[in-house]
Amino acid sequence: MITVNLYYTGANGSARAFADEMESTGTADRIRAEEGNLRYQYFQPLDDPETILLIDSWRDQAAIDAHHASPMMATIAALREKHDLHMKVERFVNVEEPSSDERFLRK
Repeated sequence: MITVNLYYTGANGSARAFADEMESTGTADRIRAEEGNLRYQYFQPLDDPETILLIDSWRDQAAIDAHHASPMMATIAALREKHDLHMKVERFVNVEEPSSDERFLRK
């Protein structure tokens, strides 16, 4: 699994407006329905009202490549431009081995 954290930052609530538009137009749901998409969720940091975090997880790199090659990317790019957003990206690859962090998790 590959998880990509995308931080969208704008001004005057534009990042939140972008996320709201992605949801209200069904664009986010169409991405969630794409082959290989495992998670597509927006969050807002408590200490930064001008940033929206998208956590976007995919089965593998091939699923991400197919998403990036889809017409959906033009829709997303147009909305980013419309809302004048800037982005920061973090990428994580799931490691299939036991973690020592398990002892700190309350289940």
